[in-house]
Amino acid sequence: MVETVASLSGNESFDVVVIGAGGAGMSAALFAAIDGARVLLVESTEYVGGTTAYSAGTTWIPASMHMASVNRDDSQATAEAFLNRAVGARSSAAMRRAFLDAGPKAVAHIEANSDVKYRARPFHPDYLSELEGSTLCGRALEPLPFDDRKLGRAFALIRAPIPEFTVLGGMMIDRDDIGHLLNMTKSLASFKHAAKLLARHARDRIGSPRGTRLVMGNALIGRLLYSLMQRGVTVLTRTTVEALHTGKRGVEGLTLAQGGERRRVSVTGGVILASGGFNRHAARRADMLPGADAAWCPGAPGHTGNAQDLALAAGARFGEGALSHAFWAPVSVRKRADGTTAVFPHFLMDRGKPGMIVVDASGRRFLNENTSYHLFGIAMQEAHRTRASVPAYLVTDSEGIRKYGLGMVRPGGKGLQPFIDDGYLTQASTLDELAAKLGIDKTGLADSVARMNRYAETGVDPDFQRGTTDYQRANGDANWTGPNPCLGPIAQAPFYAVRLYPGDIGAATGLVTDTNARVLNRDDQPIGGLYACGNDMQSVMGGVYPGPGITLGPGLAFAYLAGRHAAARAASPEAGHADAREETRAQTS
Repeated sequence: MVETVASLSGNESFDVVVIGAGGAGMSAALFAAIDGARVLLVESTEYVGGTTAYSAGTTWIPASMHMASVNRDDSQATAEAFLNRAVGARSSAAMRRAFLDAGPKAVAHIEANSDVKYRARPFHPDYLSELEGSTLCGRALEPLPFDDRKLGRAFALIRAPIPEFTVLGGMMIDRDDIGHLLNMTKSLASFKHAAKLLARHARDRIGSPRGTRLVMGNALIGRLLYSLMQRGVTVLTRTTVEALHTGKRGVEGLTLAQGGERRRVSVTGGVILASGGFNRHAARRADMLPGADAAWCPGAPGHTGNAQDLALAAGARFGEGALSHAFWAPVSVRKRADGTTAVFPHFLMDRGKPGMIVVDASGRRFLNENTSYHLFGIAMQEAHRTRASVPAYLVTDSEGIRKYGLGMVRPGGKGLQPFIDDGYLTQASTLDELAAKLGIDKTGLADSVARMNRYAETGVDPDFQRGTTDYQRANGDANWTGPNPCLGPIAQAPFYAVRLYPGDIGAATGLVTDTNARVLNRDDQPIGGLYACGNDMQSVMGGVYPGPGITLGPGLAFAYLAGRHAAARAASPEAGHADAREETRAQTS
C-alpha cells in the first residue's frame, strides 16, 4: 500500500489522484476506491491525517442517518434556513444546498462500504444558537473510537495528536473520558470507566510509543487509513507535486517528486486537491492574514498552498466575499522541553467557565469570553486595531485553575511550577502584582475583576451578555451553583494568567468550485479533471463558523462528490470529453 516514487513505473496510470492525506483527501480517495477506481493518495509530509488528526473529529452533517437517535425534530430544510441566516450572501446558496444534499448520502455511503463509523453527539449545540433554525444536537457527528492495532505497522503513519491534548504520555481521551477522569473519585461509574482506560493504556505502553485506543480526529484518520488499506489504495508520503499536465481532457497527469526521484504519472479520471489550504504559504499568508504570526497556527505543517499554486497556474481562482479568509481560535504558546513549540487552542475547557475573564493591555474586558472560538479570534484582531488586545490575557484565581485548569495547565491546581518557571503561566499573590508581571494596567484589571464579581452574583453581564445563549451556557459549568453557569467570582489568591493570541485553525478562502467540486476557471467553467475539497476549496460557510465540525462536514460531503465524479469520469471517457467541451466554450466565449 505505502510505496515510494521510485517504485512507480515510468508510464504509471491511475484513475484518480488525490493530493493531500487529511480527512477530506483520505475520504475522497476512499469514495473513489469504493466506486472501483484505481487511486493514488499523495501526501507531502511523513504522516497522514493533516489537521484532522489534531482535531476533535466532529463532522457537521444535518439530517444524517444518525440524527433521529438524538433529535427527531430537525430537517434539511431547517438546516438550510439556519445557514441562510448565518451565512447569507457570503457563500453561494447553490453550494450550501449541494453540501446539505450530499452530506447525509456521504455518511450513509461511507459507513456502508468501509470501516468509517460515526455517531451523533447527544448534546452539541450550534455555535450561533441564537439564530432561528439552530439545534442543540443531531448535526454534530463524531467518529467511533478505533483500535489502531488493526493497522499493524501502518499505525506509525498516523499523525499523533497534540501532546498537550493527551495524558500519561500519549493516552488519548475524548469529551466523555474527561468527565469520567475528573469524577473518578466521586462516581463508581466514572471510576470503572477511568480504571478501564488506565489499564488499557498501561498494556499499550509495553509495546507502543502511545496509546492504541484512538478517539476524535485520530480515530477518524485511523478508520480512513484502515479502509484505504482494505481497498488497496496506493499511498505516497514525503511526496510533492511539481506540475500538473493538461491535454484535451483537461488535467491528464502530474509530476511527483520524492527525495531525488521524479515520476510523471497519468490520470484518467481526475486530480483532487485536498492539501489543506494556504495557511503556511508565506506570500498568501502575508496578504490574507496580516498580523497573524504563523507561529500561532496550531494546524498541521502540510498546508503550504503549493497545490493551489498549480491550480491557479491552470486557470483556477480564489473565492471572494468571506467574513474572514481563515477560521480562528485563541491559542497560547509554550516552548517544549525538546525545543519544539506547543500551540494550544482554547476551545472550551477554560475561558468560558465561571471565574475566568479575558482582558487587554488596559486590563479591560473587550469581548464575550463564551463566544465561539472563531468569533473570539476575529474579535481579538478587530479590537487590536484600536487597542492592544494581542496578546490578550486569560485571568483566573486559585479556585478557577483548580477546577478547570488554564490552557496547557490541567485541572487540579498541582504541578504549576514548570509552567511558571518558563513564563507560560503567570502567578501573583494580588491582582496588582499580576498586572505588574503582565505589564498591563492594574486599575483596569481591578475594575474588570470587581465588575465580574458583581455579575457573578446577579447572573447578568451587562457589558458583553455572557451566558445568554444555549451555546454559551453549554460551555459554562453545568454544576455551577450560581445563577449563570458562565459567571463566577475571581477572589481567591493566588491569581493566574496566560497570554492568548489569534491562531488560524484552517482556511476559509480557497479555490472556487461547482456543485460537483470541479475547480472553476475565471469564466466559471470547469477545468477538466481538476477537483478540490476540504480547505483547498472555497468554504461553503463563507468564513462564518455556525456550528461544530463545519470544516470536516463540507470536507466529507464534497469529498464524496469529487471522488465519485472523478471515478465516474475515469470509467466513462465521454464524461471527460464533456468537461473538455465546457472548457473550450469558456475559452472561446
